[in-house]
Amino acid sequence: MIVPVLLAGGSGTRLWPLSREGYPKQFLKLTDEWSLLQHTVRRAGALAGATPPILICNEAHRFLVAEQLRQAGVEGAEILLEPEARNTAPAVAIACLVAKERHGGDALVFIMAADHLIADLSSFVASTEIAAKVAAHGRLTTFGITPQRVETGYGYIRKGAALPEGGFEVAAFVEKPDSARAKAYVDSGEYLWNSGMFLFKAQSFLDELQHLDPAMLEACSKSVADAKRDLDFVRLDAAAFKAARSDSIDYAVMEKTDKAAIVPLDAGWDDVGSWSFLETRARDSRGNYSHGDVMLEDSDNTLIHSESRLVAALGLKDVVVVETKDAVLVTDRSRAQDVKRIVSRLKSLRRPEAESHTVVHRPWGSYETIATGSRFQVKRIIVKPRQKLSLQMHHHRAEHWIVVCGTARVTCGDKEFLLAENESTYIPLGSQHRLENPGSILLELIEVQSGGYLGEDDIVRFNDVYGRAS
Repeated sequence: MIVPVLLAGGSGTRLWPLSREGYPKQFLKLTDEWSLLQHTVRRAGALAGATPPILICNEAHRFLVAEQLRQAGVEGAEILLEPEARNTAPAVAIACLVAKERHGGDALVFIMAADHLIADLSSFVASTEIAAKVAAHGRLTTFGITPQRVETGYGYIRKGAALPEGGFEVAAFVEKPDSARAKAYVDSGEYLWNSGMFLFKAQSFLDELQHLDPAMLEACSKSVADAKRDLDFVRLDAAAFKAARSDSIDYAVMEKTDKAAIVPLDAGWDDVGSWSFLETRARDSRGNYSHGDVMLEDSDNTLIHSESRLVAALGLKDVVVVETKDAVLVTDRSRAQDVKRIVSRLKSLRRPEAESHTVVHRPWGSYETIATGSRFQVKRIIVKPRQKLSLQMHHHRAEHWIVVCGTARVTCGDKEFLLAENESTYIPLGSQHRLENPGSILLELIEVQSGGYLGEDDIVRFNDVYGRAS
């Protein structure tokens, strides 16, 4: 039995402006119609003996995770909500505790990031089968990526003695090297990239954590024991979880244990750590990659990703351009790893471009801001079939609703009525109101807000099917 565990946190910095704090890269559809998270969970489901997955994410992303699992046809998943980020070691401990409770201590827990790409599924499955045999003997097994190039952005792991079940003992973990050392590592054939994926028996990891950091295990155990169910989610106890020391699984356990093993993985792996991952995509005869409405002229080794409009490039070389509706990134290819510096500046200035897109996803659907002024704001609102917003009111704004497509059920004060296409209504300031889609097709409407303050925090919820009421 293998219990897939997807670590689905993320700050949305490395693939900005496409990823944002409210919509990090695991939710992006970068290669086809499936997001990175959906690819990961479908990949996990291809393993023999795999149970429904456990996903660990923060509260802000819980409905995004649930919706993407639904779209991927995944049933029976357990979604655990971290009260705050504490790095990977506490998250893995939580996963092992839950897996042990559900499936027993001998269950093999497969820790994987939700935002990685793997091109060769058959090679992935084959390496996992070897890792499962190694882990069944009590080893804490990690996967080492066969280096494809000299890379300074990854940590390395040196292989030790070969193991009879397959794989190798771990001789040493090595921090990200400079170019000269990275070349020596790759040339030697003794080193693999550190993938951040792990496979071990739940009890094996818990025993080792008890030996190395009993305080962390105690805090995590209490957090699971005192967890509360909220709709389809499990909320870990906040006070207990925050008492766990923040640390990575590498530093807390893997670099200290004498039970570490490594299994090579050569399956087209990429951690999608920066826009330089586009360099592995199919390119034209001059080394250019483009996505979306792009026109390239006399350019070389240039990577352009367009989301919403024509991007024309003339005479560029070694440049990355990423366009979204509200922000455009232009950087030298060699500086793609430094995008997070721009995001840090945006956050320090409290710019909304660091946090969210113009399209904001909600459990009931989405809204898009399409025009703003000093005392007005216009939004396009999409409500999914048979979903409804909270019963709410605003202190500082009134609203006009115009139905474009579908049927709306409107509550306004003590009245409830239906609106069809091309019909509209007015929601006075201070009135309790609710919008609902009672039909079987998407409801699309235009909302015009007017008032002295139009912030999203001007909302009082009285009733909400998603548990967000005040």
